[in-house]
Amino acid sequence: MSHSSPQSRRRFLQQSAGAVGAGLLLPDWMADLSYGYQPENKSKNDRPLFGAIGVGGRGTAIMNNAKQFADLVAVCDVDSKHAERARQNSDAEAYSDYRKLLERQDIDVVTIGTPDHWHTKICIEALQAGKDVYCEKPLTLTIEEGQKLIQVVKETGKILQVGTQQRSEMGGVFLRAVATVRSGQLGKLKNITVSLPLSTAVGGPFPTSEPPENLDWDYWLGQTPKVDYCPQRCHFHFRWWFEYSGGIVTDWGAHHMDIAQWAMNMDHSGPRTIDGSETEMPKIENGYNTPKHPKIKYTYDGDIELEITAGDEFVLFEGENGRIKVNRGRVVGKPIEDQDADKSLQDKINQIIAEELYPYKHARNHMANFFDCVKTRRQPVSDVVSQHRSASACHLGNISCRLGRKLTWDPEKEEFIGDDEANAMRSRPQREPYQIDV
Repeated sequence: MSHSSPQSRRRFLQQSAGAVGAGLLLPDWMADLSYGYQPENKSKNDRPLFGAIGVGGRGTAIMNNAKQFADLVAVCDVDSKHAERARQNSDAEAYSDYRKLLERQDIDVVTIGTPDHWHTKICIEALQAGKDVYCEKPLTLTIEEGQKLIQVVKETGKILQVGTQQRSEMGGVFLRAVATVRSGQLGKLKNITVSLPLSTAVGGPFPTSEPPENLDWDYWLGQTPKVDYCPQRCHFHFRWWFEYSGGIVTDWGAHHMDIAQWAMNMDHSGPRTIDGSETEMPKIENGYNTPKHPKIKYTYDGDIELEITAGDEFVLFEGENGRIKVNRGRVVGKPIEDQDADKSLQDKINQIIAEELYPYKHARNHMANFFDCVKTRRQPVSDVVSQHRSASACHLGNISCRLGRKLTWDPEKEEFIGDDEANAMRSRPQREPYQIDV
């Protein structure tokens, strides 16, 4: 099938984007998969006890979500104002050192909502302490961290769920999109566009100052280099520094690259080439250093080409026989319309969802999936291997952008081919005494 004209492709994108505000495209025949799961009424003795580590904005959100299924007994944050706010209206004990929380034998589960550079170390130590873990995305800051996490999950047998909630929620539109691609309805998959929001902050250089009394700045920095405090480095803004995160490529790429790789059945693999050489990188000393307009091209097995760009928020799948576009509002395209008109296609999509993608009792609630797996000991929908691979795809893109050249990747060995400099960037130096020990 020949590629459509630029005009028809542009019209398709404009029409689908304009339809977002009309509501979810979730037809009646998928009503059995609708989200809004309500937990069963249980006595307090049947509910696990949990602690929340990192209770800033997103950390508090996942903590409150977990309260539906477990009883909060402890909170922890290096910012005492965050910790005190999180424990209000509860009997939870507040900590500034997460290790004290992990020492408690009564705690079964922890949620981790820290900045990205702390995810892996706290995850590892929580798993080793016998806790099941719900950790916000992106799972890791480096490729090596993901490899270590897989090792520890296998060694401990504990449950680790990552907060890529598009696998469970958003009205099921992403599940439907992934199932449609996997069904073969689009024909051979040719191209994927992953478009990320234009939310990256730009600025600097920033003046430094003494940290506020309520913040343990050295502990917040953790393994990362020791630098003077400035408010633009921490709390929400940490996302725009490579020292602590990966910019929009990991912040939203952790969601949308995850959906793309899931649809390609690449949960245990990755791309072959990565080219971020066209990305313009900021060069401001003591300023935000992640790109606002990433442009990264990948190739996958089967001659599938994927491009990360920035603008509207969506994932576009294009095959020989059609294309679909999905975002957090709806999924659209002629193949979706065909499903709505054909029960046999509906049955096929539902079968793929039930047998391949989401074989769980409680659909459409990511935290419910986690606590169900805590009880049943099954692997959650956002397990450590798939999320290591999704995060790795984002890290690979950032490495190519930072080096300014095309790279070749061996997804089986998880190493760059013939590039020592790139291979060195699979990990990072770690400042003592905060290093990850495995």
